[in-house]
Amino acid sequence: MLIDLHAHYPMHVTEGRPSVRRQLRDWREERFRARLVNLISYLFNYEGPGGDPGVTVQLMHAGGVGAALSVLYVPFTEIDVDLPYGSPPKSGYLEAVIDQMERVERSVANRKEVVCPVTTGDQLEWAVEPDSGRLALIHCVEGGHVLGASEGEIQTNVATLGDRGVAYVTIAHLFWRRVATNAPALPFLPDWLYRLLFRQPKGEGLSRLGRAAVMAMRDKRMLIDLTHMSEASIHQTLDLLDDVDRSGETPVIVSHGACRFPAHPRFRRLQYNLTDETIRRIASRGGVIGLIACKHYISRGLRPWLVWDFDDSVKLICAHIDRIRAVTDSLDHVAIGTDLDGFIKPALPGLKHMGRMDELQDALRGRYGPTDAAKICSLNALRVLRFRFQ
Repeated sequence: MLIDLHAHYPMHVTEGRPSVRRQLRDWREERFRARLVNLISYLFNYEGPGGDPGVTVQLMHAGGVGAALSVLYVPFTEIDVDLPYGSPPKSGYLEAVIDQMERVERSVANRKEVVCPVTTGDQLEWAVEPDSGRLALIHCVEGGHVLGASEGEIQTNVATLGDRGVAYVTIAHLFWRRVATNAPALPFLPDWLYRLLFRQPKGEGLSRLGRAAVMAMRDKRMLIDLTHMSEASIHQTLDLLDDVDRSGETPVIVSHGACRFPAHPRFRRLQYNLTDETIRRIASRGGVIGLIACKHYISRGLRPWLVWDFDDSVKLICAHIDRIRAVTDSLDHVAIGTDLDGFIKPALPGLKHMGRMDELQDALRGRYGPTDAAKICSLNALRVLRFRFQ
């Protein structure tokens, strides 16, 4: 069984009746936007069979996926920004996220083998029971800008999301929204050009709102996701947790990331990829790193021009697994977080949709043996999810 720490199932879910909290006109506008994102995805994102979505219930069943952290992301809230210097969050973003959450839940309500939402430890254990044939869709949120425009709003909204089963929030994402500075993460732009177009304050990491988000999530036992953070944001987050939780009980994760290797002379290092120091600090808190299926990040520094087929993709993933093991002296901190259907095109050859995850699991069993492969594919992810839902 595989647990995917980051998969964009909601990206293609556009149907459903209007929420009781929205007027019909607002709901129609939201559904129109969802359909627009879906159309753009068909053109520039989806790599499933026939160009369809790659993260569907059918494909997850076919690929032996037992649970997917289902990413709630509303692009129109994040691009509501004054460029190039960013703008603060606005109140009301969370309503669009909750609407998307409810749309996802309605889309699988009649499928008895799908568990969504997951809100308790008992539900989690039942959903991922070996050979059960069940699939858990566990909510997560991408982008801390949706949490609120003030510290009070953030505390209230994090509590709301926590009660509804959200496992984690990536506090940073694609643009500076006055919450946490981010690493450049648009594959079609080199880092230097991203920094020129999208300005961020030098030396700043977490803002006042970012610190409030970290503390509110810790209080709610939600997992804190460091993905997309700048190095300043990462280390300020970890320092803050060290100050309030010296026991290291609170795990942190990178739901969809990669390691930073010494770059080939033709390429600069990617700030999105994790340094050895960051990997060690994540491990010191019992956290995990989900390896992304994006060719751009997985291959950089590892001969990207030689990635043509499934076997090449597996070699790259294993290079990152081995790097994490070398840095932490353990395989307890590696997981899978594909980011499929999350605009990572081109995905790694042979791993472009969820139906191929069974082949990845077989390859990892052949390389690391069944016990260590089980850690990588599911048990490490399950450990931090048990912390969240206990």
